[in-house]
Amino acid sequence: MNLTVTEVQAWLAKFSTAIVENKDYLSDLDTPIGDGDHGNNMARGVIAYEESVAKTTPKDISATFQALSMAMLSKVGGASGPLYGSAFMKMTKATKSVETITSYEQLGDILAEGLEGIKTRGKVELQDKTMIDVWDPVVKAMQVGELDYDMVETAKESTKDMVARKGRASYLGERSVGHIDPGATSSALLFKTLLEVVH
Repeated sequence: MNLTVTEVQAWLAKFSTAIVENKDYLSDLDTPIGDGDHGNNMARGVIAYEESVAKTTPKDISATFQALSMAMLSKVGGASGPLYGSAFMKMTKATKSVETITSYEQLGDILAEGLEGIKTRGKVELQDKTMIDVWDPVVKAMQVGELDYDMVETAKESTKDMVARKGRASYLGERSVGHIDPGATSSALLFKTLLEVVH
């Protein structure tokens, strides 16, 4: 594996496209258990990221992650902005002196920093029916070089049967069962587009 700034920017460009293409679906998922704006919020964030990168052309991986972090923090409402922003800020710090990501383990360790950022900011744990339920298994699989599309999809789908314990969805209690978590779904898009670049 050789992920340079070029591949990382290709990944985040694919992620941005996937979010924009799926923004209505993401908001539809959010409607029964949240504010119904996850797709629009995320789309605002990735569009701001794309505009920022077009203007500044980040020269390394760390600066690229920072551009996404700042776009998410400044443009995305609700819980998603701070959570994605915190994840990518931790990944910014983890790649300060990294020019090329050369192994699955290294990439997994960088993503693990992002996961830690989400946990710290959101005070969330596994099985809370949040994006953590995708990030955690993905990070573990990436660290041992075993991540694939099916695994990402399975992690996302697993949130359907969970009772939400955080955020707006938690007010619904048992009624949140039967709905896939929108944050887990946008996170699945993040990792599926990563696999397109890694493989």
